[in-house]
Amino acid sequence: MFEQVITSIDKANKQDPNHELLDEQKQAKEHVYALRMTQMLNRFAPEADELMHIAVRGQHIERWRSPRSDFPMNKQGYHQWRSALYEFHAGRVVELMQQAGYEKQACERVYNAVAKKQIKRNPDSQLVEDIASLVFIEHYMLAFAQSKPDYDEQKWIGILQRTWQKMSPQAHDFVLAGHITLPAPLVPLIEKALSGE
Repeated sequence: MFEQVITSIDKANKQDPNHELLDEQKQAKEHVYALRMTQMLNRFAPEADELMHIAVRGQHIERWRSPRSDFPMNKQGYHQWRSALYEFHAGRVVELMQQAGYEKQACERVYNAVAKKQIKRNPDSQLVEDIASLVFIEHYMLAFAQSKPDYDEQKWIGILQRTWQKMSPQAHDFVLAGHITLPAPLVPLIEKALSGE
């Protein structure tokens, strides 16, 4: 069952029309993201069970099907888009789990984790959030910064502090112990953001 779901998630994500390079090969963007999520889970929580491996692998499933441009380009529209994404991703992963024969209780657990339900009270949701934050910092933060040249230092400090606040104490320790690669050009800004807590 587990391998069937992982294969189905990967098959879906390989349909992404957007691409990026991984090991000098052009691959579907969301498939690359899913692989990075699994790799980070293995580094951060190697004891995680198969349901959390499914949740982490499917966290962005078919994200390109719900573009940001479908929602108003303001703060409220951004939050509407994020909420809709959580429900969409969770629903798609559960659909694949049901097809593979997983029982209702397992499906509900994964749904709640992917949909980020009660993050600070649900360890599964917190784990998915931790992995997503760690992957963002290590793989995507620099490109995001480069795509927002109009953001000033204070705006960036706010973004970094909000990312940090989403993470668990265990994830904080993981970062501070040097277990992830920080984007070198942003290290001074990261240090400033964290010292301002």
